[in-house]
Amino acid sequence: MDRIAQLESFLEEDPDDAFTQFALAREHLKQDDLDTAQAYFEQLVAQQPDYLGTYYHLGKLYERRGAVEQAIETYEQGIDIARKQRDRKNLSELQDALMQAKGVGF
Repeated sequence: MDRIAQLESFLEEDPDDAFTQFALAREHLKQDDLDTAQAYFEQLVAQQPDYLGTYYHLGKLYERRGAVEQAIETYEQGIDIARKQRDRKNLSELQDALMQAKGVGF
């Protein structure tokens, strides 16, 4: 069984598992299936907005697709959540990604 099929079976067992949804999005991203990856990331943001890791990867995906404004908005949403969660590591990564997306300091 390939990794995607295995993750999909996990998701069937527990459709609300954020980690499995995130892992599925990442696997599709690795295979250049951008539409499916984006759908999983966007669903995760909508259904479980506190799952912080999603914002960086969704923002990068938007940038890759040329949707810089969406990327900036996504990074900013993630930054707000990272501040609320007091997660300095993710806050720093999201702030760096935001500055790069805006072309600030690089």
